[in-house]
Amino acid sequence: MKNSIHSTAIVDKKASVADNVTIGPYTMIGPNVVIGKNSYIHSHVIIDGNTKIGDNNEIFPFAVIGLKPQHLKYSGELTKLIIGNNNIFRENVTVHPGTHLGTKETIIGSNNFFMVGSHVAHDCLVGNNTVFVNNAVIGGHVEIGDFVYLGGQSAVHQFCRIGKHAIIGAGTTIDGDVIPYTSVIGSRGHLSGLNLVGLRRRSFKKNDIKKLRNVYRLLFAPEGTFNERLSEVSDNYKNDDLIKDILVFLEDNSNRPLIHPRMDKF
Repeated sequence: MKNSIHSTAIVDKKASVADNVTIGPYTMIGPNVVIGKNSYIHSHVIIDGNTKIGDNNEIFPFAVIGLKPQHLKYSGELTKLIIGNNNIFRENVTVHPGTHLGTKETIIGSNNFFMVGSHVAHDCLVGNNTVFVNNAVIGGHVEIGDFVYLGGQSAVHQFCRIGKHAIIGAGTTIDGDVIPYTSVIGSRGHLSGLNLVGLRRRSFKKNDIKKLRNVYRLLFAPEGTFNERLSEVSDNYKNDDLIKDILVFLEDNSNRPLIHPRMDKF
């Protein structure tokens, strides 16, 4: 099918636009941009930089995708922004490419929903099926796992990691790593238990949720050191695929401390 490109849109001749793409009024597409088939780019969108966008993406007005990262040491090098399929970028969303000081690329997976005013900084890795609620922002070098939910006005400090199926409450600041399957709340984020609502919505079995709850309680029990408790979890669950997600997350090197529960709430 033919593309529908509005007469006022400015699409560089070197840009690669696949079949059945709609580009609205006053949108600007740079020379190193690749847009996959069946994508819908609304009016007043800017897409530039060395940016590759997959199929079936929808980008709403005033989103800015692929412009230079907000990094004082960025010197104009050609880095990458790679976006998968079936993503929605609502109004005023901003996404930046990588830097030579990081991985040199920002990667966003598929089936993600970025609501109004959310931001993905340089050198980030965002998985699949995530939700960024209005004005949720992540700093540089952040890793977001699959099915993560970032509440409105939440902010993730640079170099932090958020494990799969975690939920971050509205207005929460994250300054450490969040283990998979958990919930974080509070202006200075602390663990509040498992993401039970999300797990049930995704049809996790009751026995698996019970197992995750037992591991959570063991990891953050007040007795002993965290390494001792982690060793016990590893010994008891080393062959369990579900718990292995947590163990692998904890074994990976990190630039940030681990977010813990408030002990008075444990």
